[in-house]
Amino acid sequence: MSTLPNLDQSSLSSNRLYSLDALRGFDMFWIMGADEVFHTMFKATDSPIWGFFAHQFSHPEWHGFRFYDLIFPLFLFMAGVATPFSLGKEIEKGKNREQLLLKVIKRGLILAALGVVYNNGLEIKPIEEIRFGSVLARIGLGYMFANIIYLYTKKPTIQAIWFGGILMFYYLLLKFNAAPGFPAGDLSQEGNFASYMDRLIMPGRLYKGNHDPEGLTSTIPAISTGLLGILTGNYLKNDPSDGTQKTKRMAMFGALFIVLALVWNIDFPINKNLWSSSFVLMVGGISLLLLSLFYYIIDVKGYQKWSFFFRIIGMNSILIYMSGVFINWEYSTDSIFHWLGQLLGNPYNAVAMAICYTGIKWYFLYFMYQKKVFLRV
Repeated sequence: MSTLPNLDQSSLSSNRLYSLDALRGFDMFWIMGADEVFHTMFKATDSPIWGFFAHQFSHPEWHGFRFYDLIFPLFLFMAGVATPFSLGKEIEKGKNREQLLLKVIKRGLILAALGVVYNNGLEIKPIEEIRFGSVLARIGLGYMFANIIYLYTKKPTIQAIWFGGILMFYYLLLKFNAAPGFPAGDLSQEGNFASYMDRLIMPGRLYKGNHDPEGLTSTIPAISTGLLGILTGNYLKNDPSDGTQKTKRMAMFGALFIVLALVWNIDFPINKNLWSSSFVLMVGGISLLLLSLFYYIIDVKGYQKWSFFFRIIGMNSILIYMSGVFINWEYSTDSIFHWLGQLLGNPYNAVAMAICYTGIKWYFLYFMYQKKVFLRV
């Protein structure tokens, strides 16, 4: 089986970034259902503290940013971080770039195909009823194009120019265009140019009718999210500085990107639905801060045991993400722990079931880990 250097376990090199597996697992932990614990606790207690966290684990209607908006782009960022360790290692061995290009394209398209399965199941439908935009397609295409740029640009400075150039191009594209009947620069759901282009060129149905948050046009700036990860991975792999210095510089750039995002937000709002350029900087900055924290604790200081819980998730993230298509986890949880909910009664039975729901998924991944079974693309 081949290895995908973004969502799955991958042998990065002899200087493997254990922090990357842990951070990937930390990210996936919330998608697995841990976010529901905050929602159920808020419903049970009506506490403003739990309400704050529950609010952060939901998406804004349109403009704005909450913690939950970070989960998706963080995966794509980590895909880029892994690239210099995996794809870069193959280049160093003298592998033909054209062969590696085919592998990169294959992986990207397989992820896009898995996204279609995730959205629609294994069911034959008319094309107009199929949703082609998906989280996995965004990750796959963003990964693919970012890796193509990596393959054919030798210097990180050129990759950095691509990173900034793509963000500026997307900004100008939306700033000076709009859907017919709307003023140039309109960023409403119906009037923005990205959604209009998706309505013209994307087959099937869009998630929100007139807009798809994983549309083709808004995948353009997502390439920069992957490129930022590649630049970070290049730095971690090739810079001669010690781990502490690398941590400080990653954190410094992370804070700088957040400031730049907030400034750009004044003119080009932070918006996950549009994957706006300011959104790329915001999630990129937070991703850098999180990676610097995990990297320092796990890879620099060597405190690895605590991260085992997250690494189990991170090493098989495609498996657990796709499992919901084929496994009814809610039914499994209720079948095994219904008695616990009965004992606790309202309102905390829902909290217990949310915890058990996540726990069953983790134990499933732990069983797969023990059997050395990993779903790879």
